[in-house]
Amino acid sequence: MKYMLLIYQNEATSQARGEKQTAEFMGAYMAYTKAMRESGAYVAGDPLTLSSTATTVRVADGRAKVLNGPYAETKEQLGGYYIIDVADLDAATAWAARCPTAQAGGVLEVRPIRTM
Repeated sequence: MKYMLLIYQNEATSQARGEKQTAEFMGAYMAYTKAMRESGAYVAGDPLTLSSTATTVRVADGRAKVLNGPYAETKEQLGGYYIIDVADLDAATAWAARCPTAQAGGVLEVRPIRTM
């Protein structure tokens, strides 16, 4: 079954990391992604640019309203995602728990993907 792991982190905390910390964190992500690939669970995944680069589209009364930046002010911002194909929710949550962002205090949302 396919699941999406949505990775939420505090962008300010992320940007405050020093060069050495950032290199170590990215190394942890490379190892995490490699382990996913080697296990056969990996389908896709990418980091996202900062939430300040987002464009939000809302439709009201049949008209689209385009806003620069994220719509909601939250403590954590969506920073990236993985799509994995694993046996069940237990396997998906196990991968989520291994994510470097989860290990560093971030939040991962695990959602099953409906096939259309």
